[in-house]
Amino acid sequence: MPAPLDEGEFKRWMASARRTLESARRDAEAGDYNWACFKAHQAAEKAFKALLWGLGEPAVGHSPIALAERLSQLGLPVGERVRELAARLSKFYTPTRYPDVWESGIPEDYYTRSEAEEAIKWAEEVIAWAEGVWRSLSGG
Repeated sequence: MPAPLDEGEFKRWMASARRTLESARRDAEAGDYNWACFKAHQAAEKAFKALLWGLGEPAVGHSPIALAERLSQLGLPVGERVRELAARLSKFYTPTRYPDVWESGIPEDYYTRSEAEEAIKWAEEVIAWAEGVWRSLSGG
């Protein structure tokens, strides 16, 4: 028999995902594009983890690709679009934050407004997908 759904954990993780996305928007507005991209990654990561924790499958790690794969293994409908978004957002985990990733300069030199805006849209899409999956699972 499958474990009961944990609505509280799902809501807790999704609340954090939404707050992180709002922070990404503020960073983008302030011109901190690298941080907006990183936080978009974090928002999507938390949305994937919301589903996993809600299913009683606590997750560790920071790779949206790996988290999406785990959800797929559990039988959730992780389609090509969600996989694509996970792959795109995964690229914003380390290089957005550490100067030693780059030959010269700092991460703040390498990201643009359009990249930040795009990353935020991708994270919004992941969050909407996770919420839709949860509604299907919980019958409401």
